[in-house]
Amino acid sequence: METPLIKVIIPAFNEADSIGKVLEEIPDSVQEVIVVDNASTDQTAENARNGGATVLYQPEKGYGYACLKGMEYLSTSDPEPDILVFLDGDYSDYPEDMNDLLQPILDGKVDFVVGARVKSLREPGSVTPQQVFGNALATGLMKLLYGARFTDLGPFRAIRYPRLLELKMQDKTYGWTVEMQLKALRYKLAYTEVPVRYKQRIGVSKVSGTVKGTIFAGVKILGWIFRYGIY
Repeated sequence: METPLIKVIIPAFNEADSIGKVLEEIPDSVQEVIVVDNASTDQTAENARNGGATVLYQPEKGYGYACLKGMEYLSTSDPEPDILVFLDGDYSDYPEDMNDLLQPILDGKVDFVVGARVKSLREPGSVTPQQVFGNALATGLMKLLYGARFTDLGPFRAIRYPRLLELKMQDKTYGWTVEMQLKALRYKLAYTEVPVRYKQRIGVSKVSGTVKGTIFAGVKILGWIFRYGIY
């Protein structure tokens, strides 16, 4: 792929303490970073602007809502990106690992790459026991039911933008990542995983950090897996 146009979407809710660090470490190969302020009550939006990001506001809370807002913006941009990366704003990922994440796409081998938070590269305590169990259960079911090779539902991921549009993403909350992976299977996208480093996030997780978030996310993810057969 010759000099692809690469853009990044970062959903962010109350990530004022971390968003600047994330933006500082994004590779220079990225042409635009879109931070979607998901109704934050702190200085997330201001800090993101100061870090050079395009900032959008999405009052409806939900990871999927934020991602869809970013995609709505991209649909009006000219030119549209060749590759789109999704990255969290909590500084748990290493943005500089984006180069490794992108390489299989740049080499023309795949359409979709998931950053796999493998145990050997995870900082102790960075992934909660419920996250470990949930990922193992979800990816195990996807393998059993649909022959998938995924080992993680990690949010750090890259995809060819035209192929992403084919997926017609719709989940508004916790099911965004698993929906993308299930639809990648249905639409026969060439995919792979790349091991990425992972560290303890700044602040408290809005999903795994609360009982309510953990339960809702689990129900949503399992719901997608069981009702979304591959035809």
